[in-house]
Amino acid sequence: MDDKEYVGFATLPNQVHRKSVKKGFDFTLMVAGESGLGKSTLVNSLFLTDLYKDRKLLNAEERITQTVEITKHTVDIEEKGVKLKLTIVDTPGFGDAVNNTECWKSVADYIDQQFEQYFRDESGLNRKNIQDNRVHCCLYFISPFGHGLRPLDVEFMKALHEKVNIVPVLAKADTLTPGEVKKKKIKIREEIEQYGIKIYQFPDCDSDEDEDFKQQDHELKESIPFAVIGSNTVVEAKGKRVRGRLYPWGIVEVENPAHCDFVKLRNMLVRTHMQDLKDVTRETHYENYRAQCIQSMTRMVVKERNRKYGSRRRTGEISFSEMKEIWHKKNQDEL
Repeated sequence: MDDKEYVGFATLPNQVHRKSVKKGFDFTLMVAGESGLGKSTLVNSLFLTDLYKDRKLLNAEERITQTVEITKHTVDIEEKGVKLKLTIVDTPGFGDAVNNTECWKSVADYIDQQFEQYFRDESGLNRKNIQDNRVHCCLYFISPFGHGLRPLDVEFMKALHEKVNIVPVLAKADTLTPGEVKKKKIKIREEIEQYGIKIYQFPDCDSDEDEDFKQQDHELKESIPFAVIGSNTVVEAKGKRVRGRLYPWGIVEVENPAHCDFVKLRNMLVRTHMQDLKDVTRETHYENYRAQCIQSMTRMVVKERNRKYGSRRRTGEISFSEMKEIWHKKNQDEL
């Protein structure tokens, strides 16, 4: 193309890239599932960090009496000049009690609280430095010792699937044979469909995508639930030092695709679908919450008008500022 015919807007992607890299990225990952399924180890393995070094380990009796807590761990990671603020939201105590009825409720409340805080911030006057603490993805750990999904698994995922991107994970895959892993995956996928659970859906490939990407996308979809192994231990295998687990019968390598789906899960979370997880959170889950808030605010304004003016109430449309005023007043009263 002749320089005289070149306007220059083709450089816009580079400008957006530079601005994004300068600002940095943030990602919030929730991990949920009963104790002993390797959640902490997997998170440390995924991001090559130690987020749980100060954690107090509870004995069996303490775990049974423990209520579900929500804990946050935030770490700043930099790789090749790109900064990522990673927040891990953990749910210790989930599924450990004798009676686990509605133990998912505190998790759902936490997700809603982050939506509410973001809604307040973006509705405020100063929106320049809004922090995004919305949960972008929830890794839900499924026990390898059952025949499929337990009632608690179904209850948890159905309670949260409209609020967050759920990615099911088959924990401790090294306790199963390859044949057992395959059967459990098929069984779990069938039950997810049977119970109407909406897990995170990978976006469809465009027709112009290359064949390698299409194959990778197909393999990811077939891997659900991801059969994973976590390990922070370095062992020697065939003259190489690798992260894995040493058993009397051999070595299980965390990053060996023939042994588990760890690499596929990491690639999906970090290299290929992190932005899509954030987009779905913003465009679907948060927008649903926001629409519910505005509907609730509208009802409150109408109710307040009826109370204040009765049959002589004002006519005309309800302004957003009027809705916000009553909404914030209601929240202050609750506090």
